[in-house]
Parts: sequence; structure tokens; C-alpha cells
Amino acid sequence: MGEAKIVHTTGRNNCGGRCIIDAHVQDGKIIKLTTDSPRREDGLVPLCACARGMNYHKTFLGDDRLRYPMKRVGERGEGRFERISWEEAVETISSEWARIRDAYGPGSRYVNYSTGVSGLMRPDHLAKRLLALDGGYLGYYNTYSTACTKFATPYMYGTDRTGNGFEDWLNSKLIILWGHNPAETIFDAGTMHYLRKAKEKGIPMIGVDPRKNDTIVRLDAEWIPLRPTTDSALMDGMAYIIMKENLYDKEFIDRCCIGFDKQHMPEGFDPGLCYFSYLDGEQDGIPKTPAWASEICGVPEETIIRLARLYAETKPAALIQGFGPQRHGNGEQAARGGIMLACLTGNVGVSGGWACGPGSYKRHRTPKLPQPANPYTLRIPSYLWTDAVVRGREMTALDGVTGGDRLRSDIKMILNLAGNTLINQHGDINRTAEILKDTSKCEFIVCSDLFMTASAKFADILLPGTSLFEGENITMPWDSGDFLGFNNKAIEPLHESRFEYDWLKEVAENLGLKEEFTEGRETTGEWLEHLYNELRLEETELPDYAAFREEGVYRYRNNPPVIAFEEECRDPGKHPFQTPSGKIEIFSKRILEAEYREYVATTPRYVPSFEGPEDPLRSKYPLQLIGWHTKRRCHSIHDNNLELHKLDPQALWMNPGDAEERGIHDGAMTRIWNDRGTVHLKARITGRIMRGVAAISQGAWYRPDAEGNDTGGSINVLTSLRPTPLARGNGQHTNLVQVEPLLNPAGKF
Repeated sequence: MGEAKIVHTTGRNNCGGRCIIDAHVQDGKIIKLTTDSPRREDGLVPLCACARGMNYHKTFLGDDRLRYPMKRVGERGEGRFERISWEEAVETISSEWARIRDAYGPGSRYVNYSTGVSGLMRPDHLAKRLLALDGGYLGYYNTYSTACTKFATPYMYGTDRTGNGFEDWLNSKLIILWGHNPAETIFDAGTMHYLRKAKEKGIPMIGVDPRKNDTIVRLDAEWIPLRPTTDSALMDGMAYIIMKENLYDKEFIDRCCIGFDKQHMPEGFDPGLCYFSYLDGEQDGIPKTPAWASEICGVPEETIIRLARLYAETKPAALIQGFGPQRHGNGEQAARGGIMLACLTGNVGVSGGWACGPGSYKRHRTPKLPQPANPYTLRIPSYLWTDAVVRGREMTALDGVTGGDRLRSDIKMILNLAGNTLINQHGDINRTAEILKDTSKCEFIVCSDLFMTASAKFADILLPGTSLFEGENITMPWDSGDFLGFNNKAIEPLHESRFEYDWLKEVAENLGLKEEFTEGRETTGEWLEHLYNELRLEETELPDYAAFREEGVYRYRNNPPVIAFEEECRDPGKHPFQTPSGKIEIFSKRILEAEYREYVATTPRYVPSFEGPEDPLRSKYPLQLIGWHTKRRCHSIHDNNLELHKLDPQALWMNPGDAEERGIHDGAMTRIWNDRGTVHLKARITGRIMRGVAAISQGAWYRPDAEGNDTGGSINVLTSLRPTPLARGNGQHTNLVQVEPLLNPAGKF
């Protein structure tokens, strides 16, 4: 038996932690993993792995790996395949690639949203690079994670870079976590690190969420539950008190904002369109009092009044929004409402405050794979790709199409590389499966993955990819973080697995584009060294490539303080915001003058959502169902790891009152359903979820039984394909369902 060696690597899937993983390798096999120390003597933020990171080898290196290329032999979605050679796989992909291009045009080809590999060399980015060299492809914008906040925030600030450095939270006097759950989601290494430090410092903390999430529990924060989709109503009720009691920052509004009150409306527009006129009830006859808000959101009137006064009078205060509230049917309004409150209280551009919005910031540049310009300029919102399969040629600007007036083709080819969004993470799984099963619509689907996921079953050509242990890559933080990580190869690729660059290079050769695609670089390692050295020209603190690769991570030492909009707020005349007016636009002229399929408010305000608490559909489906990011998975990754199931068993969270009404006890099997589908899942009865609300953690693998009932606990059987009105984004936290006991496994009642 040989001597064990340690190989340094970092997490590369779509988890913000990007933790340090040290693989202990003996005789070509990984025998254990270790990670960074949770308490570093140098004072830098630890990059230590959670349970997910410490189980990477058990997740990725099991017997359930795909072993060789395959082609579909059954109906699409059945999961029936036969083994083929890599030569046949590459030849089939190349010929279909060219056939579909020539028959339907370059815009018929689409690279699906996928984040299973989130390193510098990403399979989806590599595919787009080759397609751009071959005439182009239908592009997309937005993400499933942040569509509403990243789309809506620039209407107000002119940018979506709105965060202070996380260390600045230690200068706050109050922290409100609004739908923010970094203890389970793990946005990055710094968020919980600094929140814990703030708690130790004695800074008061409040969590606003329909569910008492793990972050609220760990920080011992006050929990304020509210009904899903009603965040804006609570925000309006708070704003009403702040306005009426003259607690708002008049000087900040005068200097930095337009649209709050009649005196600060842009010239030429009705002053009655301002936000305060909406609050007063001048526009619709309904003052947005705490009593009004309480009736909608379920938060007691006295709590709304207390929260409003506390936030307005505690200087400075940080209201930090998570991404959950903006993944609702009118998610843009929750994002805009948070920004409104931050501006109303003057907490923007100051140390210890927080501007809301996405809350991201960057102190350092990151390396990027160069992408040729896409000759086909049309793009769609990422959440509407199923529409583009079914009715692409009908889609126009009203559907969010940019770069032209309408699409020229339906989607006929999909490349789904290192992703499970084709089925598992997309909305309304049953409808999505029905669309993809029809081979007269999308004619060719290529999937590359490690396992036979729900999405992989819909491939025409299915290819085995490689894990983080089987190749090289460079990893970067999601958005915020002061480090770069390196994936060192720890073991040889299992079976016939190949990294996507290697077979895309062969497709490029068949298309006569290999030289342009590779630029003479035959391996990913050559690309990594080249792109890293390009980055070093700007980030001169970085060590040479060999030292970086050997260490496996580099933490920047030069990290100057970041206060979002500090200069703009100090002197917007000299340093204007990147908006048309040069100020923060509470009222949006751009929204007023644009055309939308559904109503979009010109100012932040509560707009009742489809399948929200005011939807008449509640008479049939009375429970509001939401999802959350469980600590046992990163999206759908790790659901095949049975050891991690113990950490957070898949279950339907229900309030004791709702369970008692239905005769459901803790641990009982339930049937959860709506018009889109049915899920069979055990109940967890707990006071940690609000009455009238149910929750299932997102990402569980879809496992239908013979009758089509999902037995894996996949929430997306129940979610909608309906996009949000402004961003056309992912609103999958907005769902109405009914629940009843499942009396036997056959589904009979």
C-alpha cells in the first residue's frame, strides 16, 4: 500500500461556499477529505466545508456514476439507453448540430441554464463559445436565482452592485434578515462568519420569513412570520408609519431620490403618482396603514408599528434581503420595496447601513473565458425556454425577447451540460416533461452529467462527465469574496468519463472550427494558466501560477472597505447614480412608458400575486407552498447521497393547526397536490412554519411512480411555469396546494 498524499482542491458546483477541500489520496483512491480551520490565526475568513463539502467524495464517486456514452432507445424521458462509443457520440452530435443549424437557423440552438460546474471552465460557456463561432445560438438573460432583484434593482439605482463589505455589518446597530437564510443556502464564506460576529457583538437581529429558518435559530433572532407574496404589504405598512410619524430622512430624499413625494417627482409627470400618494390612499382611496398591511400579510399591527419605528430610529441599520422573497409571482416588488425602505430611512451609502437589492460587491476581478460575440443577437429570459420550444416564433418583446422584434425559430436543439434544470429544477415538471417528450418540437437533446438524473433521462445522447476530483479548474466566489481557488486533479477520470472541453473540441474539429475554438490550447490546463496570467496583469497581488496551483487557494490581503453608493449619496451632482435622472428613482418613468403583458407598478407597492393569499383559487387549494434551500443539498446535487438524507430528511413542513384540521400527524405520509401534479411525502409538524403555509425544500430528485405521483419530494411537480411580470423571472415559491393524509402507499384514500 502506497503512502497517502494530500491534493488541494476547492468546491466548484453552484454553492457560494467554494470551500477548501483537501483530498487524501492513496493508491489512486480518495480515502478521506479535510478542510480549512474554522478559526484561523491570521484573522482571514475561513473557507471551511459544511457537511455537503465533507461528503463530496461519497456523492460524486459512487457506483451510480454514468460510465460511458449512450444513445436513447426508448421514448424520450423513459431513461432507456444503449452504450455507444465516444466516436459515435461525437459524430452524432456534430451531424445533428449542423443539420439543425441549416434547417432552422442558428437561433434554433440553445444551451440550457446549468450550474453543476461553476468554475472558470464551465461546460455551458464552452458550448456557447463553439456555437458563437458556428453562426450563433439563442441566448438568455437572468438566472433562476436572482432574476427579479437583479432586473428590478437597476431601475432604482442604475446597477445591481448594492452591497457594503460584509465586515461593515459590525458597524450596524440593527440587522434585519428579510427572507435571508445563509446558514443553509451558504451564499459565501463571509456571510454567516460576520453575522455570527455581529451577534457576538450584541447587535440585535430580526428574521422575517414564513418559516423559522436555521439562520434565525442559530442567531437567536426575533422571528416575524408573514404570508408568502405579501412582503411588499408589510413594507408599505412600515413605510406608512415612517411617513406619518416623520421618521423618514427628509434630507436624504431631497438630495438623492426622485418619486417619494410630490415635491420630488420628475418634471412633467403627475405629482399624484409619487409613492407617498400611494401610501396615503390618494391614488386608490386605501391608506396603507399597519392595519391594512396586517390583514394581508398576517403580521400583527403592533408588530408592524414596532418594526417600522425600530428600523427608522436605529441608526445605522441593515435590512438585508435574501433571494427567496423575489422568487415569487411579483418578486420584483419585494426587491423594490426593500430598496424603498433603505432609502426612506437614509441607510444607503453609509457605514453600517445596507442598500438592499442583490447586495453583491466585488473588490477583485475574476478570470473569464473569452466569448466571441454571438452573431445571433436575440435572447430570452432564462425561465421561458419551454415557451421557446413550444411557441418560439410567436415570442416578442412582450415575452421579454431582446436583441430583435421576435424570435425567428422555435428551439430545436438543447445542450444541457452539467445541469438538472431541464426537468428537476424547472417549473411544472409534468408540463415540461410533456413538452420534451414530443420529439417533433425539440428534435435533439444532449446531456452531460455524472448520474442518471431526471434531466439526463430526457437526453438523446447522454455523456458521462467528470467530478471536481478528476480534472483541473479555477473557482471564484459567487459574487462576494476575496479569494481564488484551484481544483487540482486528485484521481483519474472514472470509467469513460470526459470533461466537456475534450469532446467539444472534437465536435469543433468536425465543424472545421477547432483552431478558432481552442486557440491552440489542447487542454483545460493550458487555458487555466493563460487566463490566470491575464488576470495577474490587473490583480498584481496574485502569486505566480505554479504557486497558486500548488497551494490550491489564494486569499487576497489588500481588501479595501466597500460602502455601496457612498460617493453618489454624498454628492449625486458630482457622482450621479447610473439612472436616467442621476438619482435613485423611486418612481420609474421607464416602467410607466413601457408596455407589459401584466400590470407593473411605477413605484414600489404591494401587488397581489397569482396563487397568493388573495387568489380565489384558495377555496380549492388553501395552503401556500414555498420552497427553501436545504442544508443537505446544493440545489439538486447530493440527493443521491443517502448519508446526507439524515441531516434534513425530505418532508412537508406543516403548522400544527393546519395538520390537525386535516388529521395529519408528525411523520405521516401525505398527498400534496394541485392542478399541476401530486407529491407523496412525509409530514413534519412544527411550529417553525406559519399557519396557512407549507414548505418543501427544493432540489429533491423527481421520482414518479406508475401513476405519475412523485415519491421523491420534488416541489417542482407543484410549481408553475408562469413568469413574473417585469423580469419574466422564476416565481416558483408561489404555489397553492391542498394536503391530505395518504392512507396507503398505493395512493388510495
